[in-house]
Amino acid sequence: MLENLRDYPRDLADLQFQNYSDGIIAGVEVTVRGENLVISKGIVKYNGRLYMLHSDYEVAYLHSKKESFLKIRFAEAESDLDFTSSTAEIILEDAVECARNEIELARFKLKPGARLRSEFTEFFDFATEFNTINHLHCQYAGIQHSTYHPMILRQFARELLKSKPSNPYDIAFTLDCLNQERVEREAIEFYISNRLELADHRLSNSQIHRYLSRILVEVKNGGRKTGIAPLRQRMIVD
Repeated sequence: MLENLRDYPRDLADLQFQNYSDGIIAGVEVTVRGENLVISKGIVKYNGRLYMLHSDYEVAYLHSKKESFLKIRFAEAESDLDFTSSTAEIILEDAVECARNEIELARFKLKPGARLRSEFTEFFDFATEFNTINHLHCQYAGIQHSTYHPMILRQFARELLKSKPSNPYDIAFTLDCLNQERVEREAIEFYISNRLELADHRLSNSQIHRYLSRILVEVKNGGRKTGIAPLRQRMIVD
Protein backbone atom coordinates (compact mmCIF):
# COMPACT_ATOMS: atom_id res chain seq x y z
CA MET A 1 0.00 0.00 0.00
CA LEU A 2 2.79 2.42 0.87
CA GLU A 3 4.57 1.65 -2.39
CA ASN A 4 1.36 2.25 -4.34
CA LEU A 5 0.77 5.51 -2.49
CA ARG A 6 4.33 6.59 -3.19
CA ASP A 7 4.15 5.80 -6.92
CA TYR A 8 0.59 7.02 -7.62
CA PRO A 9 1.37 10.74 -8.25
CA ARG A 10 4.22 9.79 -10.57
CA ASP A 11 2.12 7.22 -12.43
CA LEU A 12 -0.75 9.70 -12.82
CA ALA A 13 1.57 12.38 -14.26
CA ASP A 14 3.18 9.85 -16.60
CA LEU A 15 -0.25 8.87 -17.95
CA GLN A 16 -1.31 12.49 -18.42
CA PHE A 17 1.76 13.39 -20.49
CA GLN A 18 2.55 10.04 -22.08
CA ASN A 19 1.88 11.31 -25.62
CA TYR A 20 3.98 14.44 -25.22
CA SER A 21 7.39 14.92 -26.79
CA ASP A 22 10.53 15.74 -24.87
CA GLY A 23 10.74 19.34 -23.69
CA ILE A 24 9.23 21.74 -21.17
CA ILE A 25 5.87 20.58 -19.82
CA ALA A 26 5.19 23.47 -17.41
CA GLY A 27 7.09 26.29 -15.73
CA VAL A 28 10.89 26.41 -16.16
CA GLU A 29 10.72 30.08 -17.16
CA VAL A 30 14.02 31.94 -17.57
CA THR A 31 14.37 35.48 -16.20
CA VAL A 32 17.22 37.75 -15.12
CA ARG A 33 17.87 38.84 -11.55
CA GLY A 34 20.96 41.00 -11.15
CA GLU A 35 23.93 38.99 -12.45
CA ASN A 36 22.06 35.68 -12.34
CA LEU A 37 19.69 33.75 -14.54
CA VAL A 38 16.67 32.46 -12.62
CA ILE A 39 14.99 29.26 -13.78
CA SER A 40 11.58 28.85 -12.18
CA LYS A 41 10.31 25.55 -10.84
CA GLY A 42 8.51 23.30 -13.29
CA ILE A 43 8.38 20.00 -15.16
CA VAL A 44 10.50 18.79 -18.09
CA LYS A 45 10.15 15.56 -20.06
CA TYR A 46 13.14 13.69 -21.43
CA ASN A 47 13.37 10.21 -22.93
CA GLY A 48 9.82 9.41 -21.77
CA ARG A 49 10.44 10.40 -18.14
CA LEU A 50 9.25 13.46 -16.20
CA TYR A 51 11.78 15.52 -14.25
CA MET A 52 10.66 17.91 -11.52
CA LEU A 53 12.40 21.16 -10.61
CA HIS A 54 10.91 21.72 -7.15
CA SER A 55 12.25 25.23 -6.52
CA ASP A 56 13.72 28.16 -8.43
CA TYR A 57 17.32 27.71 -9.51
CA GLU A 58 19.90 30.44 -10.11
CA VAL A 59 23.05 30.36 -12.22
CA ALA A 60 25.49 33.23 -12.70
CA TYR A 61 26.04 34.41 -16.27
CA LEU A 62 29.24 35.85 -17.70
CA HIS A 63 29.99 38.30 -20.48
CA SER A 64 31.20 36.30 -23.46
CA LYS A 65 32.00 37.12 -27.06
CA LYS A 66 30.33 33.84 -28.00
CA GLU A 67 26.69 32.80 -27.84
CA SER A 68 25.83 31.26 -24.48
CA PHE A 69 23.39 28.38 -24.15
CA LEU A 70 21.32 27.56 -21.06
CA LYS A 71 20.55 23.84 -21.09
CA ILE A 72 19.44 20.91 -19.01
CA ARG A 73 21.82 17.95 -19.19
CA PHE A 74 20.37 14.56 -18.27
CA ALA A 75 22.41 11.78 -16.66
CA GLU A 76 21.94 8.06 -17.21
CA ALA A 77 19.33 6.48 -14.93
CA GLU A 78 20.66 4.45 -12.00
CA SER A 79 18.75 1.56 -10.40
CA ASP A 80 18.92 0.57 -6.72
CA LEU A 81 16.56 -2.16 -5.48
CA ASP A 82 13.04 -0.90 -6.32
CA PHE A 83 14.18 2.68 -6.95
CA THR A 84 15.34 4.24 -10.20
CA SER A 85 17.23 7.51 -9.84
CA SER A 86 17.13 9.88 -12.83
CA THR A 87 18.98 13.15 -12.37
CA ALA A 88 19.75 16.23 -14.43
CA GLU A 89 21.71 19.45 -14.07
CA ILE A 90 21.24 22.96 -15.41
CA ILE A 91 24.32 24.25 -17.21
CA LEU A 92 25.37 27.43 -19.00
CA GLU A 93 28.07 27.13 -21.62
CA ASP A 94 29.25 28.23 -25.04
CA ALA A 95 28.32 25.58 -27.59
CA VAL A 96 26.98 25.22 -31.11
CA GLU A 97 24.10 22.86 -30.44
CA CYS A 98 22.64 20.60 -27.79
CA ALA A 99 24.06 17.13 -27.30
CA ARG A 100 21.81 14.07 -27.43
CA ASN A 101 21.18 14.20 -23.67
CA GLU A 102 20.48 17.96 -23.46
CA ILE A 103 17.46 20.26 -23.87
CA GLU A 104 17.84 23.97 -24.56
CA LEU A 105 16.04 26.47 -22.33
CA ALA A 106 17.39 29.73 -23.76
CA ARG A 107 20.41 31.40 -25.35
CA PHE A 108 21.90 34.88 -25.50
CA LYS A 109 24.79 37.04 -26.73
CA LEU A 110 26.01 39.53 -24.15
CA LYS A 111 28.37 42.35 -25.04
CA PRO A 112 31.05 43.45 -22.53
CA GLY A 113 29.64 45.99 -20.07
CA ALA A 114 26.02 45.42 -21.10
CA ARG A 115 23.15 44.16 -18.96
CA LEU A 116 21.21 41.07 -19.85
CA ARG A 117 17.44 41.48 -19.94
CA SER A 118 14.45 39.14 -20.06
CA GLU A 119 11.63 41.64 -20.65
CA PHE A 120 10.15 42.08 -24.11
CA THR A 121 8.35 45.13 -25.48
CA GLU A 122 6.95 43.60 -28.69
CA PHE A 123 6.92 40.44 -30.78
CA PHE A 124 9.94 41.42 -32.88
CA ASP A 125 11.89 41.91 -29.65
CA PHE A 126 12.14 38.13 -29.19
CA ALA A 127 14.64 38.04 -32.08
CA THR A 128 16.90 40.76 -30.66
CA GLU A 129 20.44 39.52 -31.19
CA PHE A 130 22.37 41.06 -28.31
CA ASN A 131 21.89 41.46 -24.54
CA THR A 132 18.46 39.77 -24.51
CA ILE A 133 17.32 36.28 -23.50
CA ASN A 134 16.36 34.38 -26.67
CA HIS A 135 13.55 31.83 -26.33
CA LEU A 136 13.08 31.14 -30.05
CA HIS A 137 14.92 27.81 -29.96
CA CYS A 138 13.56 26.61 -26.63
CA GLN A 139 12.26 23.03 -26.74
CA TYR A 140 8.65 23.16 -25.50
CA ALA A 141 6.81 19.84 -25.26
CA GLY A 142 3.84 19.13 -27.49
CA ILE A 143 1.85 16.08 -28.53
CA GLN A 144 4.23 13.84 -30.52
CA HIS A 145 6.37 16.83 -31.58
CA SER A 146 7.85 19.77 -29.69
CA THR A 147 6.08 23.07 -30.25
CA TYR A 148 6.69 26.82 -30.08
CA HIS A 149 7.00 28.63 -26.76
CA PRO A 150 3.50 29.80 -25.66
CA MET A 151 4.91 33.10 -24.34
CA ILE A 152 5.99 34.11 -27.85
CA LEU A 153 2.68 33.05 -29.40
CA ARG A 154 0.69 35.01 -26.81
CA GLN A 155 2.65 38.18 -27.60
CA PHE A 156 2.03 37.64 -31.31
CA ALA A 157 -1.70 37.17 -30.67
CA ARG A 158 -2.02 40.31 -28.53
CA GLU A 159 -0.34 42.52 -31.13
CA LEU A 160 -2.24 41.03 -34.04
CA LEU A 161 -5.63 41.44 -32.35
CA LYS A 162 -4.83 45.07 -31.52
CA SER A 163 -4.52 45.66 -35.27
CA LYS A 164 -8.08 44.35 -35.75
CA PRO A 165 -7.42 41.59 -38.32
CA SER A 166 -10.18 40.62 -40.75
CA ASN A 167 -8.70 37.36 -42.00
CA PRO A 168 -10.56 34.42 -40.38
CA TYR A 169 -7.31 32.44 -40.09
CA ASP A 170 -5.78 35.27 -38.04
CA ILE A 171 -8.73 35.54 -35.70
CA ALA A 172 -9.03 31.80 -35.08
CA PHE A 173 -5.29 31.29 -34.54
CA THR A 174 -4.77 34.26 -32.22
CA LEU A 175 -7.70 33.26 -30.02
CA ASP A 176 -6.22 29.77 -29.74
CA CYS A 177 -2.88 31.29 -28.72
CA LEU A 178 -4.56 33.25 -25.92
CA ASN A 179 -6.99 30.56 -24.74
CA GLN A 180 -4.87 27.41 -24.94
CA GLU A 181 -2.06 26.38 -22.62
CA ARG A 182 -0.02 25.52 -25.72
CA VAL A 183 -0.66 25.44 -29.47
CA GLU A 184 0.54 22.29 -31.21
CA ARG A 185 3.21 22.60 -33.88
CA GLU A 186 0.94 21.07 -36.53
CA ALA A 187 -1.62 23.84 -35.95
CA ILE A 188 1.06 26.55 -36.20
CA GLU A 189 2.40 25.14 -39.47
CA PHE A 190 -1.13 24.74 -40.83
CA TYR A 191 -1.93 28.37 -40.01
CA ILE A 192 1.25 29.71 -41.61
CA SER A 193 1.01 27.61 -44.78
CA ASN A 194 -2.66 28.51 -45.39
CA ARG A 195 -2.35 32.12 -44.32
CA LEU A 196 0.65 32.80 -46.58
CA GLU A 197 -0.30 30.25 -49.27
CA LEU A 198 2.88 28.24 -48.81
CA ALA A 199 3.54 24.57 -49.54
CA ASP A 200 3.03 22.35 -46.51
CA HIS A 201 6.35 21.44 -44.86
CA ARG A 202 7.99 21.26 -41.47
CA LEU A 203 9.22 24.62 -40.18
CA SER A 204 12.08 25.33 -37.82
CA ASN A 205 11.53 27.63 -34.84
CA SER A 206 13.42 30.41 -36.63
CA GLN A 207 11.23 30.02 -39.72
CA ILE A 208 8.08 30.12 -37.61
CA HIS A 209 9.12 33.42 -36.04
CA ARG A 210 10.03 34.91 -39.40
CA TYR A 211 6.73 33.95 -41.02
CA LEU A 212 4.72 35.18 -38.04
CA SER A 213 6.67 38.45 -38.25
CA ARG A 214 5.69 38.73 -41.90
CA ILE A 215 2.00 38.23 -41.05
CA LEU A 216 2.15 40.77 -38.23
CA VAL A 217 3.78 43.42 -40.42
CA GLU A 218 1.22 42.80 -43.15
CA VAL A 219 -1.76 43.21 -40.80
CA LYS A 220 -0.27 46.31 -39.17
CA ASN A 221 0.15 47.79 -42.66
CA GLY A 222 -3.52 47.34 -43.38
CA GLY A 223 -3.28 44.04 -45.23
CA ARG A 224 -0.59 45.06 -47.73
CA LYS A 225 1.86 42.27 -48.50
CA THR A 226 5.39 43.29 -47.59
CA GLY A 227 7.40 40.10 -48.17
CA ILE A 228 9.23 38.39 -45.37
CA ALA A 229 9.80 40.84 -42.56
CA PRO A 230 13.48 41.33 -41.65
CA LEU A 231 14.39 40.30 -38.15
CA ARG A 232 15.22 43.35 -36.11
CA GLN A 233 18.49 43.67 -34.28
CA ARG A 234 18.61 45.83 -31.19
CA MET A 235 21.25 46.88 -28.73
CA ILE A 236 20.24 47.99 -25.26
CA VAL A 237 22.47 50.81 -23.97
CA ASP A 238 22.46 51.56 -20.26
